[in-house]
Amino acid sequence: MRAPGCVLGIESSCDETAAAVLAPDGEILAERVLTQLADHAAFGGVVPEIAARAHLAALGPLVADALAEAGVGFADLGAIAATAGPGLIGGLLVGTGFAKGAALAAGVSYLAINHLEAHALTARLPGLAKSAPEFPYLLLLVSGGHCQCVAVEGVGRYRRLGSTLDDAVGEAFDKTAKLLGLPYPGGPALEAMAREGVARFDLPRPMLRREGCDFSFSGLKTAVVQLVAGYGAGALPRQLAADMAASFQAAVADIMADRLGHALAMLPAATAVVIAGGVASNQAIRLRLAEVAIANGKALIAPPLRLCTDNAVMVAWAGIERQRAGLVSTLAAPCKPRWPLEAI
Repeated sequence: MRAPGCVLGIESSCDETAAAVLAPDGEILAERVLTQLADHAAFGGVVPEIAARAHLAALGPLVADALAEAGVGFADLGAIAATAGPGLIGGLLVGTGFAKGAALAAGVSYLAINHLEAHALTARLPGLAKSAPEFPYLLLLVSGGHCQCVAVEGVGRYRRLGSTLDDAVGEAFDKTAKLLGLPYPGGPALEAMAREGVARFDLPRPMLRREGCDFSFSGLKTAVVQLVAGYGAGALPRQLAADMAASFQAAVADIMADRLGHALAMLPAATAVVIAGGVASNQAIRLRLAEVAIANGKALIAPPLRLCTDNAVMVAWAGIERQRAGLVSTLAAPCKPRWPLEAI
């Protein structure tokens, strides 16, 4: 095996095909992301078979482009890291199959990466914050499929403090956006519309002030369904829809701020608060969570917007972190469509 060199990261767990090359110290040499939004927009959500076929067609050229931009070849790599779960099995098989074949041919290490761990460790990427957060820190992972508070105690060591009892927060955003007649993906569209509105509707805040840091969004979503239904069939006037969007977003921000406060009480040793996942790109929610973190004497670390959503930089960086910790995978490592962070 060669001495550790650059790390190629591959992400294909859902509807983004991504590749990135990082130097051994974490410097980003190249990054590529190809979104499939147009392929799935007509269906109002991700179609697994379409996603897998798109990954298969795009991954080879995307990796070639990333390597060319970085100025390295497979012979210059020290490892290849790929998302092995959780996610859609078709996409996971495409990404890990490519990574395993390339690692075998190049004679380098293969690293099976948990997608959630990649989000968890992104905050430690050099240059992202003034200083990388020391363990333990509190992770608030918020995306279309996940909503949980996690104690990050070390690479490969995670303890869940609380999670959603029903919908993930990103799922609630998407479903509410659809009710308001907004296009897919709903989260960014709802955030944009909320800027035009006034949060004048009194929507519920499930779990508010409840012990622990579990979340619930189904009651809030049902309240929006009833609110929209009260205005009859047909498209809502834009200002009315904007006010509903603002009211929903305000309710979510209140819930998440309350839950974060409880999570910090459960992890007083936390050195920082890290937010990650697609919903972490929502500026109103970021601002509210920053207020809670500062009030508790903690720094809030949030990745730049491009690293909040699915990307390969975080996969490559997680590979570097795991390689440093001696946690190299074998080529027999399976894909895991369901792979809880605490079960790594």
